[in-house]
Amino acid sequence: MPVRRVLNSRVPVKVWTDDVEDVAAEQLKRTGALPFVFKHVAAMADTHWGLGATVGSVIATKGAVCPAAVGVDIGCGMAAVKTSLPASALEGAGKLSRLRASIERGIPVGFHQRKDPHPKGAALLAAAVEADLPAVTNDSERKKAAHQCGTLGGGNHFIEICVDQDDARVWVLLHSGSRNIGKITAERHISKARGVMKKLAVSLPDPDLAYFATGTREFDDYVRDLRWCQDFARTNRDIMVEEVLKNLRHVVGDFHTEPAVNAHHNYVAWERHFGEDVIVTRKGAIRAGRGELGIIPGSMGTGSFIVRGLGNPDSFESAPHGAGRKMSRGEARRRFTQEDLARQTEGVECRKDAGVLDEIPGAYKPIGEVIENSSDLVEVVARLKQVVCVKG
Repeated sequence: MPVRRVLNSRVPVKVWTDDVEDVAAEQLKRTGALPFVFKHVAAMADTHWGLGATVGSVIATKGAVCPAAVGVDIGCGMAAVKTSLPASALEGAGKLSRLRASIERGIPVGFHQRKDPHPKGAALLAAAVEADLPAVTNDSERKKAAHQCGTLGGGNHFIEICVDQDDARVWVLLHSGSRNIGKITAERHISKARGVMKKLAVSLPDPDLAYFATGTREFDDYVRDLRWCQDFARTNRDIMVEEVLKNLRHVVGDFHTEPAVNAHHNYVAWERHFGEDVIVTRKGAIRAGRGELGIIPGSMGTGSFIVRGLGNPDSFESAPHGAGRKMSRGEARRRFTQEDLARQTEGVECRKDAGVLDEIPGAYKPIGEVIENSSDLVEVVARLKQVVCVKG
């Protein structure tokens, strides 16, 4: 579907859905009012209000970047691996529950972390210390980051074993980011940007959209930390993919894998659009350049999609990052029961307790509708349905 709605601001805000809450629409318009936003703002079909900046927004800028527009989970994203296993390999009494238990034993979830750092995580932290990155100068935070690299976290992060609905092959799918080091790094830079605005007496449409200008030390420090946190998030996912594949082999035997699909959806990239070099911030959006593979997940009971980008220039070659919440976590807990959760995740080996009630599928927008509204941005390559879902 093409753009469904255009909001008026200093630059237009192009929205790929009619289902956008008023607070998110106002937030998008405030973003579009910034003087350095290039061409227009693109809002994906899963767009909704977010802390600091709208989730599902794609913002191209010239000469500045807003730390809050990236979000506090720098580098958060998805990884997916297709295996040679047929779905029948998962059949048999207790296989799915054994697989879930094996994953949960091997990969720390929630607030848990590794007893000893993974070698890849340790190497990443050592390189950061050698480079004297501002993000890792605190000893206790550095130690925590090393022990968290290769861990899932909580909230909407997950690990899934899925079955391709077309060729019945088994996939591994997971969602995670830069853990605590990304959060505290983002918060520091957001606070620093507000301080810069105050010092320069800059008036903003929204204090959360405080920014760093190119050519300043603050900008350079942020970019160094940002890129490292994005690398941390990618390494975090790579470690877990290796672990899950090992768990899967332990339960069902050996198999081959295809190259992984790995995509950030909270990040900054330096790209060229409409003939000009710009800084592109995607918060809750993936890059969808022509021919590029991406991942658009649904909720814990509805399945996910592997997609191929169509390179739509109006979206700055972007696409949605998932289903997108349609209600807050608090509202989900008030509205739904554990019985609702069990019913909506029927057939999936997963937690069905009150601790994950806020992740119930009913709290999210229908993933099929998001995909339909993105038909001019991506084409579907594979439709996946989870049979195991591990959450923090």
